[in-house]
Amino acid sequence: MVPPVKVVFIYNHNPVVTHPDQNWMRRALAQEDLFIAGADVVMTDSMAYCDVVLPAASHFEFADIYGSYGHHYLQRAEPVIPRVGESLPNTEIFRRLAARFGFDDQIFQETDAELMDAAFTDTDPRLGGINPSELPLDQALAMTTMDGADLILCDTVFPGTSSGKIELFSQNLEERFGYGLPRFEPVERRYPLSIISPSSSKRTNTTFGNCVLSEGQEEVEINPLDAKMRGISDGDTLRVHNERGETLLTARVTDAVLPGVLYTPKGTWLSASKTGQTVNALLNADIRTDIEDGACCNEAFCEVSHIP
Repeated sequence: MVPPVKVVFIYNHNPVVTHPDQNWMRRALAQEDLFIAGADVVMTDSMAYCDVVLPAASHFEFADIYGSYGHHYLQRAEPVIPRVGESLPNTEIFRRLAARFGFDDQIFQETDAELMDAAFTDTDPRLGGINPSELPLDQALAMTTMDGADLILCDTVFPGTSSGKIELFSQNLEERFGYGLPRFEPVERRYPLSIISPSSSKRTNTTFGNCVLSEGQEEVEINPLDAKMRGISDGDTLRVHNERGETLLTARVTDAVLPGVLYTPKGTWLSASKTGQTVNALLNADIRTDIEDGACCNEAFCEVSHIP
């Protein structure tokens, strides 16, 4: 790369078991001329690649303000336990790093409370004239429309299109990419099966991947027709592989998946497979969408075989 990457700082992330083309990622992190620092509350697979691991503070140890995730409320929280050992929140870590490297931008001088306040428009009427950093701890502030109505699509809030409606056909995408409407176009494939890896009830992405529920080999769901063709029975250990990598998974034969499709939950750690690889090793990091050249890691093509 030009300029070359010499230093990486990993925080709030576990890239080794999150990014596609896992083995490529691991080779990159293993380069001798790359210095890696990390901060986390547990020793993840990514922290194992770090030259220095800093003790991160959990969300129980510092003040913060939390926006919605599936709801429309804003809440503030104070720490509920003292910081453990020498742990620090990300904001303080970056303030100290900035000082060491000579960065004196205003943002690196601001306290956590000032950062909370700067993240919001101070004239937003929904705040009721209260600074975000001073919101009552025993209340959740409803994020409604400016006139106090609930947020309901196409009722109280509308799409930002020229028509104000949901547009099934996009003139903008048609003019730029020739895809005014989405359509299916087959892609080149070297393997007969597609594997998808949505979320798991055991983990939040890779968080909790080191907990009891995630211990042992992960399952893969396979359709009875595909299983019969390959002599696979329920509970068999399968080698799931393509040109990028391989992982071992336990077969669950079910018609919950279509023929030609495999399903295994994402977020497992390297120890879940004796190959030391997860399903992310099979994903292609270079494939891009036809629109906006975006990442397209939803599926990978592979083959499976029964391990006696």
